[in-house]
Amino acid sequence: MPSVAVIIPAAGKSGRFGGKEKKPFVSLDGRPVWQRATELFWTRPDVSKVYLVIDPGDRDEFRRRFGHLIAFANAQVVDGGAERFESVANGLAAVVDDADLVAVHDAVRPLTPAPLIDAVFAAAAEHGAAMLAIPLADTLKRVEEKSHRVTGTVPRAGLWQAQTPQVFRRDWLADAYARRGSLPGPITDDAQLVEAAGHPVYVVPGSPVNFKITTRDDLELAEAVVKARAAKPVERVARPFDDEAKW
Repeated sequence: MPSVAVIIPAAGKSGRFGGKEKKPFVSLDGRPVWQRATELFWTRPDVSKVYLVIDPGDRDEFRRRFGHLIAFANAQVVDGGAERFESVANGLAAVVDDADLVAVHDAVRPLTPAPLIDAVFAAAAEHGAAMLAIPLADTLKRVEEKSHRVTGTVPRAGLWQAQTPQVFRRDWLADAYARRGSLPGPITDDAQLVEAAGHPVYVVPGSPVNFKITTRDDLELAEAVVKARAAKPVERVARPFDDEAKW
């Protein structure tokens, strides 16, 4: 069974969300968003540890509000940086040496179905790098920023929308981060960074329910999903690394 370390960046400014609380700290049906995202991983037998990366300025508030939640969990709080790549780099530096794979997952993507995590972990173990993504279904328009005038239509054939977790061989991700300053950009996610470093990344079909909470509307939708799941028990699905899994 490959050992997976999971880095969950939660150090962003949440500028588009509004309100006094940052997105990872708001309640989603009684539990903070960061907890729902983190607990997707911390009880898995293939996860060595979860590294929750937060803004150093939030550490005192986090300890006061959530210290009891993480005290007995398989998780470690790490100080983040000024931007997301710096936060992931800090998480990567904290990863124990015996982790085979490193997964990076958004702290505000709390609804990822367990079978998709199983699938992307298995794909990364096989190929070295894998990510969840969904094919684009809507027509894409290129729009002039100030006037909002449509300037073109972008063909969507072959285009997929990236999701997380994105999972990589630990040495591949460490190499990509060591070379980040010399790689051509702009680079917007870890998969692109690993691609730029010369490693192939494979896509595992994701799910529309695996969305990222960016706005208040997203939070309302996430609340509806959580309540719907609670009303309909889900049967356990055998994981690919379980000894008893049948294929």
